[in-house]
Order: sequence, then structure tokens, then C-alpha cells
Amino acid sequence: MAEAIASDIAVELITKLSSLAVSQIGLWWNVKDDLDDLRTTVSAIEAVLLDAEEKSVTNNLVKVWLQELKDVLYDADDLLDDFSTETLRKDLMGGKKLMKEVRLFFSSSNQFAYGLKIGRKINAIKARLASIERKANTFGFMVRDRPLDTSFMTKKRQQTHSFVPKDKIIGRDDDKAALLKLVLEFESEENVYIIPIVGFGGLGKTALAQFVYNDEMVKNHFELMLWVCVSNVFDVKLIVENIIESATGQAPDQNLKMEQLQKQLREKIGGKKYLLVLDDIWNEERENWVSLKELLIDGAKGSRIIVTTRSFKVAKITGKCQPHVLKGLSDYDAWSLFKEIAFEQRYADSTDSAFVEIGQQILKRCGGVPLVIRTIASTLSYKETEKDWRSFKDNELAKISQNEGNILPTLKLSHDHLPAYLKRCFAYRRLYPKDYEIDVQTLVQFWVAQGFVTQSNGTQSLQEIGFGYFKELAERSFFQEVKERHFMICKMHDLMHDLAELVAGKESSIVDSNSSASEVDEKCRHISINEQPLNPLFKGKKLRTLLQFSNARYQCKGDEIWHFIISNYRCLRVLKLDYFEFTTIPLSIHKLKHLRYLDLSGNNLKILPKSICKIQNLQVLKLDYCDSLKELLKKIEKLVNLTHLTCYGCDDLTHMPRGTGKLTSLEELSMFVVDRDGSHDGADLSELSGLNNLSGELTITNLRFVKNAKEKLTPILKGKQHLRSLILEWNGDNDDDDNKLLEDLQPHPNLKELRIYGGGGLEYMDDNSSKGSQGEPESFFPSLKYLHLENCRKMKSWWRTIKPIDDDSNEDGTTVMGTSTMAFPCLSKLWIKNCPLTSMPLYPSVDDNLKLMNTSSRPFKQTIKMNMNAKTPSSSTSSLPLSKLKSFHVKNLEDLDTPMLDESLQHLTSLKRLTIDGCTKVDLEGMQWEPLKNLSYLEIGNIPKLVSLPLGLQHLVELKTLKIYSCSGLRSLFPVFPHLTSLEEFSISDCKELELSAPKFQIFQDHTSLRSLWLADIPKCWQLPDWIQHLTNLQGLLLWNLPNLTSLPDEMRCLTNLQWLNINGVPQLEERCRKDIGADWHKIAHIPQILCYRAFDNLKILDAEKEERQKTKCTSSADLSVAFYSSSISSEEHSLHYKQRP
Repeated sequence: MAEAIASDIAVELITKLSSLAVSQIGLWWNVKDDLDDLRTTVSAIEAVLLDAEEKSVTNNLVKVWLQELKDVLYDADDLLDDFSTETLRKDLMGGKKLMKEVRLFFSSSNQFAYGLKIGRKINAIKARLASIERKANTFGFMVRDRPLDTSFMTKKRQQTHSFVPKDKIIGRDDDKAALLKLVLEFESEENVYIIPIVGFGGLGKTALAQFVYNDEMVKNHFELMLWVCVSNVFDVKLIVENIIESATGQAPDQNLKMEQLQKQLREKIGGKKYLLVLDDIWNEERENWVSLKELLIDGAKGSRIIVTTRSFKVAKITGKCQPHVLKGLSDYDAWSLFKEIAFEQRYADSTDSAFVEIGQQILKRCGGVPLVIRTIASTLSYKETEKDWRSFKDNELAKISQNEGNILPTLKLSHDHLPAYLKRCFAYRRLYPKDYEIDVQTLVQFWVAQGFVTQSNGTQSLQEIGFGYFKELAERSFFQEVKERHFMICKMHDLMHDLAELVAGKESSIVDSNSSASEVDEKCRHISINEQPLNPLFKGKKLRTLLQFSNARYQCKGDEIWHFIISNYRCLRVLKLDYFEFTTIPLSIHKLKHLRYLDLSGNNLKILPKSICKIQNLQVLKLDYCDSLKELLKKIEKLVNLTHLTCYGCDDLTHMPRGTGKLTSLEELSMFVVDRDGSHDGADLSELSGLNNLSGELTITNLRFVKNAKEKLTPILKGKQHLRSLILEWNGDNDDDDNKLLEDLQPHPNLKELRIYGGGGLEYMDDNSSKGSQGEPESFFPSLKYLHLENCRKMKSWWRTIKPIDDDSNEDGTTVMGTSTMAFPCLSKLWIKNCPLTSMPLYPSVDDNLKLMNTSSRPFKQTIKMNMNAKTPSSSTSSLPLSKLKSFHVKNLEDLDTPMLDESLQHLTSLKRLTIDGCTKVDLEGMQWEPLKNLSYLEIGNIPKLVSLPLGLQHLVELKTLKIYSCSGLRSLFPVFPHLTSLEEFSISDCKELELSAPKFQIFQDHTSLRSLWLADIPKCWQLPDWIQHLTNLQGLLLWNLPNLTSLPDEMRCLTNLQWLNINGVPQLEERCRKDIGADWHKIAHIPQILCYRAFDNLKILDAEKEERQKTKCTSSADLSVAFYSSSISSEEHSLHYKQRP
């Protein structure tokens, strides 16, 4: 890697030294001639680097020479950066000219003194370069022109797929079939049977395990599906924690001891038929494996553990099963994979016999290894001529021999063919631990901070260019598992990580449990700390990157850490010290003047040192979840290069500092806090006006404190074309100015997400009428995907209507006039809560989630009745309004009655989740449920007219979850409930008239799929009859506030799969369920987790876990209903207010 980096740095230095800016700086400091000489020397050396790179492959002395050159070039780059930084500091020093000159004279950067100092340093570097140049002459290097790197991003090509890795797995059907027999059919003497998959790196062991794991037959066969990536650190405690997290979806308390963890694990898997995949095991010590295996043997008969490993020794010690040895792809499958990738850019012709012949010859050298095939084929896909293909085959590929232990040289060929600007970006990935989930934006910020990303023109930001770099690497298979969530994440295959380590050499290092700081080369430039204390570290003075990836809390003093870093690592560009529980940052941090990236997230900081403003090179400042932080930097405008300022979760911030609006380079500002009372002299809202490069998400809070009536959001937001999401929070009422603030709200048309919370005085969104001045429908929020309006209690209309809102006299027709002519063209998700909107743009395109709570039903009715043949932006003659909607939640919807709801549901043929809550005019009787055949989740609450379950529910053959609460008139679940045999989860609470204990009440006898049963606040539940024995797959049973339940039936002993029993507010069971001595104890003793609360006494917990205690703190029926409701919210909905980057 040294040769590639040396060449890259040399080119960068020449570019910098040739710039007009550096020339002018040289004149100022009286060192222009020295800089010109330096440029000449570097240029002369750079001219022979291509020849030197090739000779270094076989000549170790040349390799050493290149390493020496690289060190000098790094020092020259640091010096030039120091030079530019001092000049920037001088320019930013305010005041009158005379005062500035006086301050400069007496400062450490006195013009004359600093010029002499910098001149001496330049001459020292020139002398070192002259020595290196003399050595170059002894090697006889030839001057050779370097071919121009061409980025495929600039070429026109057909984009046949995104760079997200394909789901399709080629050539593994036979392997899958063989494994399925072992997983599903083979009868083992052992309860838990272990199946190893063995093969060297890149063959696709993990992909094959995923192929099996995701098979529908497998999913239906096992009660519990678990996946844990082990990797090269075999820590039994960590593995157990990860298994528990996989089983529960929640990480266990990190403070738990091994004894507590093993108990939790046994309780989770004990008696269950489970499938566990332990991916990528390297441990070859039998004792370590046995200590883990002993904790896994309590599964039910038929349980399976799939182990993937590169080692036959690992396979041998893990179990008795003959390992499934994964081999390379067949010639046919290998060619199918190669052809799919190599010819996808259409540069080469897949029908041309010459290309086919060369491709098949190259393919023979790939050994059938899918990762190698993908990588080599990706490299060839950007080579346009037969000559290029033949040259690759005859020259680069011919130099290596391919075998199982020599995959990396083949992969390195693809690395060698990367453009120079991508090589350092790829090598930098070596700093992340294996299997680490990488936040792509953060990775790109690292690249930018290190100067790896260059800007040829001003049309794209460095962040955008850096993302383009990432996309190139991902499309060439150097990154895998690219996913888009709230932000983009990815992983890197272990083999690619090994390659990154190879090409990075001594340039980068990881300090973890397998290495120590003392082993790091003193010339190392980039280091990351993984699960190790930060202090002491190695003493190298040239460090440019210091990252820590540990979640542990270290008992080390913050002052000592900072003193060590600031004293030793003055060349740092990137510093990531998040979640270290620092309470203060030293003033001397400004000495890290080269710093571009600083992450202090998750620390206990109340204030920041003002000296941070002296780090004028700073580009990224992250303060996320510093929840004690009161204010930001007062002279923040000094950070002229700042592009990203994030403070997610900094809820104690009182204001934004004045000068924020001068940070015109800002591309990300996570939150803008309006000054509450003006006492902090905070920034006005108008300071956002000039920040038109902002992208991603922007939250503006405390809008109720805006005092200036002239301040409006539209002029502030209109120019922000890169902004994806806008969140406006009032945090209370300000009746006078809310409407003025939002007057004629028109954010940029590119906005995709708009959320408004708590505009209590807000009466409308648009100052115009419903036919208003927004223009044609095509220009009305054309990109908006998600709209959320909450607690806007005075908002009755979207528009400021002058005449009364039209009545509903035309609702029986097929076309609704007036407001219905305006519709959101591509809205996918709409939430309205506590807003009495009777008039608003319609939303026929919503397909993901529609949530209407405490609002008018009128816009909903109008949307349903829209004539889709009318000219609406998203109209389609082949679909009805909301026909693609997946989730519908309606609560306290004004004027919604049974006929209207029934008519509406006929449209919602794609619906999977439905919640009907608090609609007093609805009784659900006589409704047609047949169109909802895809419904898997149904929640019914606060429907007083509901007497029995509607007959139509029997058509819901896919229904998995049914929740009923606070239906005071409900008397019976007959005759429908016995037909709902696919149910897996059923909960019912606060139904005072419901009788569950009649002898003929055999409703559960066919519900063998039921896994969770919650019964609460049902006074007429006197006993649990013998039908409970039929719930053979029941895993959880909750009995709350059942005052007349006197005992548990003997059939409780038949529930052999029951994992937890929760009893609360059942007085007569109190004594009967006492451990060992209660009359009913023998009926429930087999259950791993039992929680039994006394009604009016101290809490008694029998064999309970801490996390289960947290789940059961509420005792009222209202709280219980909330608990039921909360458990139904999707993970996506939970994440709406959650922002966090690794």
C-alpha cells in the first residue's frame, strides 16, 4: 500500500503547491521560493513513481525507499496544512488593521518569526527529499506517464440494478437441499444436533446459512430462530448475550454476571425447538466450545445449531455430524455468475466469442469462489475492449497462482485496478472491527477529513463526491449488505477486511483483545480501539486518526486521556471519543489544529470550551445525546469550514448561538433551538435563511418562543433543495404568532417528510383558499412521502378559508369538488392526531400507514369517494383510493359510523394491520370483512356498542394477532372466535360483561397455534376451564385483575411449552401460587418464569428476570390498554423520533 499512498500524496502535494492560494500564502510568509523548490522536487520524484511501484513488487529495497518517501510526503502535507491553518487563523482574527498587526506581532505566529520557522521546516523536508531523490538514481527508475484514472461514474451506462447486493444465490440449490434434510428430517439421538458448514473464505458459507435459515419450511418447523455472528473473538459471555438478544430483541443488562446470563439463556431456549446459527467461528480450543455447548443443550428434541467456519478442526470439535463441505461453484454456475456481472455494463458484448473465450479463461483462475468471481467480474465490467480483457488475463492474472490459501492475491488484482482515489478509501475500512455495521455517512466524513476526497468543481459537495466513491466500491463488491434505513449502512466481508488489512500495511492498526498498543508500528497513521482502555496508547507522534468502537465504560480519568492525546497526537484529523462519560473538555483542545472530525457524543458535558472555535479546520462536530449540554459555542461562526453539526437528543439546549447563520458551508444541522426567553442572546430564526446547503433532517424546536412577527418559515425553507425531512416543534402554545410563522408555508418541492408537533395556536397551513396560489396540483408538495400533524388543536382547515367550508352535500356522488381537486401526489404515510381538520388536501396515494386520531372524518370520507378518473397527480384508472394501504389506525374519528367504515374498508384490500379505537358510533355489526383477507393484525378498543364479535371476522384466515380492550358491552366471543384458528396472539382486557368461564365455553380447543394469551380486567372470569390444555404451543400467559379467579386448573401441567406466567391483582391466587408450598404450585412449577404480584402488599417475584419486571409495572386497566397498544406499534413507528448513528 505504501507505493499507492506515496503516489497519491505526491499528486495531492503538487496540486496544493501549484495553487494560487499557496503561492499567495508563500509571498505573505516570505517562503514562496522554498515552496516552489519543494514542488519541483516532489514533481521530479512523482514522475518515476509508476516505475518504482512496479519494481517494488520484486525488490524489497525499493519497497523500503517508497516507505521512506511516504513518511516525508506525509510530513510535508502536515507542514502545508499547518501553514494554511495559520493563515486562516490570521484572516479570521477580527479587529482593525493596526490592532490586528499588533496582535500578530506579539503572538506566537509573528509574521517574521513564523516565516523563519516555516522556512527551516521546508528546508529540512527538501533535504530529506533530496536524499531520497539521490537514492532513486541508484535504482535507475524510468520516467513513465501514469494512465489517467477514469471513474465509471462519468461514463454513460445502463443502470440495471442498484448497488444493494442481490438476494439471488447462484448454484447452491443442492447444498441447500442437503442441509434441509439434516435440519428438518434427520433423527438424532441428541436433542440439539450440530451441523457444521466448512469452506474457505469467500465461498458463501454465510449466504448458504441464510438461504436455509430464511426458508419457509424452516421458519414453520422451529419455535425459536436465532442468529449470532461469532467471528474471531470467541467470548462465551458475549455469545450468550448475543443469543439472548436474538431471542428477545433486546440486549441483556451489561452488568449481569455469567451466572445470571446462563440462567436467562436456559430460560429462553429451555424446552423449545430452536434453530441457532453460529456464524463464522474461528475458535479451535475444545474447552471454550464445550463451555458454550453445555449452555445450549436444553432445547427440545429436534433443535439444531448450524456452525459456519473455515476450519475443519472447528467442525470436528463442535459435534459428531459430518461437516457439510462447501466447494466452489460448478463451471456452469460460475459462468452464470461471472456473465451476469462482467457484462452488465454492456461495455463488453456477451455474445462476442472473443470476450466469451477470454472470460472463460479468466474464470478458470477464480477457483469457483463466488466472492472472487464477483470481484474480478466487477473489475472487468468497466473494461471496454477485447485488448483490455486480454491484457488483464495475460499480465496481472498470470502472475498469481490460485489455490484455497491464496485468495487474497486474486482479490488484490481488483484492488490494484481501482482508481487511485479509491484505494486509500478502501484501505481506511481496515479500522473498523470485522462484522461491524458501518454508517456510510460517517465513513465518508472520515474520508473527507483525511483529504481522500477531492473536488474538481463546485457543483458537488465533498460529501456527495465521497458518497460516489462509496457507491463505486460497493458496485465493485468491495462493500456488502448495503441497506437504507433512516441512514445508509453496510458491512464488509471478512475476506475483504483481510484485503483491506493487507493493503493498508503498517499504515493502520486496530488495538483489541488480540493485540496491544505496544505492537503498533511507530509510523502508524490511523488507529482504532476496540473494547480496550484508551490509555496508555502507543507513542507515535504522527497519528492522523483515533477512533474508539467500544461500548464499555472505562474507569479512567478524562483529564489524563485528554492530556495524553493533546500532548502526543497533534496531527490528528479524526478523533472519535463518544460515550466516554467525559464531564469536561480541556481548553488546550485547540492545539489539535489539524482536526477535521470530532465526535463527543454521549458524554456528560454541560458546556464546551470556547477554544474549540480555534480549530478552524473542523468540518464535523457531533454532540449527539450529550443530554446535559446547555449551550453550544458562542463564537461558532469562527468554524468557517464546519459542514456537519449534530446534536440529536440534546434536549437541554436552551438556544442556538448567534453566528450560526454565518456557517454557510453547513450541510447538516440536526436541530435549531429557538431561544426561550431571549436572555441567552440566542440566534434568531432568520439565521437559518442563508443555510441553503442543509440536507438530511432538520428539527426546529421551541417555535412558540418566536417573538418577531416578521419571521416566517417559508422564506427560510424555500431555498433548501437538499433538505429531506423537516420537523417543526412548538413545545406549547403561542396563539398570536403561530399562523404568521407558517403563513403560506412552501418548503422546497424536494421535501419528503414534514412533521408538525404542538402548534396549539395554529389554525391553518396555507394562507390562501382551497383553490389558492400553490399552482397546479403537480406543484403541491410534489415529493412529500410522510406528513405528521399532532396537537394542532385549533387547525380546522388546511387553508385560511374566507367563506364557510363546503358541506358534504355532494358526498354521494363519485366526484368530490372543491378541496378534493387538491391532493398530495405521492404521499405514502399520513398521521393526524389531535387536529380537528375538516378541510385539507386529499391523500389517495397513501399506501404505507394511515393514522387518524381525534380528528374529523371528513377528509377521509372525501378521499375514499374520490373519482380516480379525475385529474389528480397520482391517479390511476386501475386502482381505487387507498387500495394499497397496509396499515390503518383510526381512533376517536369524529362522525365515523358503521356504514361509512364498512364502505371505506372495501377499498383497503391490501390492508395487513387495522386498529379501530374509540369510535362511539361504530358497532362493527353487518360489516363486510371479506375484502380484508390479507389482514394479519386487528385491534378493537373502546367500542361500547360491540356486543359480540362480528360474524365476518371468520373470513380473516391470515389473522395472527387479535387485541380487544375496553369494550364494556361485549358479552361473548361466539360464534366467531372458534374459527380464528391461525391466531398466535390474543389479548382481551377491561370487558366487564364478558363471561369466559361457562362450562360450554370451549372456544380455545382448536387454537393450537396460539402462543400468547392475555386476560385482564374480566370480572366474570371465575375459572380457567379444562380447554386450556389444548393450547399446546402457548408460551406466555398473563392473568391480571381477575378478582373472581380462585384457582388454576390441573390442566396447566399440560402446557409444556409455557415459558412465562404473569399474575397480578388476583388475590385468591396469591397464596396458592407461593413457591413450593402453595396449593397450585405443583401445577406451574415447570414454568421457567413466574411473576406473581400481591394486590395490596409487597411484590413477590418468583424466578423472574429484571426485564420482565420492567414490562409489568402498570396495574390499571388503562395502563394495560396502553401496554397492549404499545406492543402493537411497529419498529418503524417506534423509530420515528429515534436518530442515532454508530
